[in-house]
Amino acid sequence: MLSKGPATTHSSASSTRYSTDGLLLFATCGIRTFAFGFLSVALGLYLAALGLKPDAVGAVFTAALAGGAAMTVLFSAIADRIGRRKSLCAAALLMALGGVAYTLSDRPIVLVAAALVGTISPSGKDVGPFLSIEQAILPQTTAHENRTSLFARYNLVGSASGACGALAAGVPSLLGLNPLTGYRALMWAYAGAALLLLGLFSRLSPASEASATAPEAARRLGLHRSRGIVMKLAALFAIDAFAGGFVVQGLVAYWFHLRYGVDVTALGAILFGANLLSALSFLAAAPLARRIGLLNTMVFTHIPSNVLLALVPLMPSLPLAVAALLARYLLSQLDVPTRQSYTMAVVAPDERSAAAGLTSVARNASAAVAPALAGAALAVPALGLPFLIAGGLKIVYDLAILAAFRDVRPPEESSTSSATAPVRER
Repeated sequence: MLSKGPATTHSSASSTRYSTDGLLLFATCGIRTFAFGFLSVALGLYLAALGLKPDAVGAVFTAALAGGAAMTVLFSAIADRIGRRKSLCAAALLMALGGVAYTLSDRPIVLVAAALVGTISPSGKDVGPFLSIEQAILPQTTAHENRTSLFARYNLVGSASGACGALAAGVPSLLGLNPLTGYRALMWAYAGAALLLLGLFSRLSPASEASATAPEAARRLGLHRSRGIVMKLAALFAIDAFAGGFVVQGLVAYWFHLRYGVDVTALGAILFGANLLSALSFLAAAPLARRIGLLNTMVFTHIPSNVLLALVPLMPSLPLAVAALLARYLLSQLDVPTRQSYTMAVVAPDERSAAAGLTSVARNASAAVAPALAGAALAVPALGLPFLIAGGLKIVYDLAILAAFRDVRPPEESSTSSATAPVRER
């Protein structure tokens, strides 16, 4: 059983790489993304089996995404004040209630309401307030110089667990359960995973909490002196996410089918390879960031990745297009742990939950807009407009964030580093 010891301080982190709190968050990330993985595969089929029409299924999905964004804003704005552990426990309890509601009711109004507050993920991605609050705690579980490595491993755990969860969605069928019974079994498993999260979150130590440094009146959405930096980052991340919305995995698969007639089996193999390379790239992020810096790693790996993205539709054959795509995925995720690490480093410790929440909502909201536009851009598949638009906009983002933040350094890259991040109003 995990003990409830104090988090590793910066003075002791050299001898203990990660604290008990850090290991707890690795476990909660894995459990949660595993549950999101099987839920994303089964949710639409389950709702259809309950008799919901396509428009009602779409309403549930929309409610889930909107509710996840709203809960992220709410919890991340108050977590550093009322307590991160309490906020995570409350969110886990709501997630459990949402899972129970989906097992016991087939009424659309109940399903929509549960999706709004119950952290229901139709995409397999982390939705709701968990990710932002966990990101705020993680930097306090290790030394500055280990922070990026910690985020890289955290993301690797999430990606691998989500992939395993997607495979687990087929277990009820393999056991011979009829479809509806099997889907309900997965919903019960989802609720059970949430209760397990509740138990683990309750064991976080007091060292996971933020130390308030600003009066309540000075805060807006949980921010005070880091407000300028966070708003700039949120705006820039929104550009990047909007561009990424043109090339979400489903649209990439659809384009390969339209352009080259690739069947489902081959598409599955291509995207499995892409996701495997993407996950492996997390491991290279920390060593590279130690050598050239967090911001430089974010930008100078992202630019060639986006050039490769734009080259995909320009390749004269399917093998070359697939090669360009796979090469792009090998570089595309190096900016994820470095982006998370950088954001947590350059804001005040008691604003980290709010900063992670607001930047996450900015990314998710922007990404949700683009697929509808990408559908129109696919009218002439040979042009590959979604790839060209996404690659171009992402390069604009890369150059903009480099220009805006080239003078804002995290503690481990500053000769005057201290226990707190070098925050200044910008």
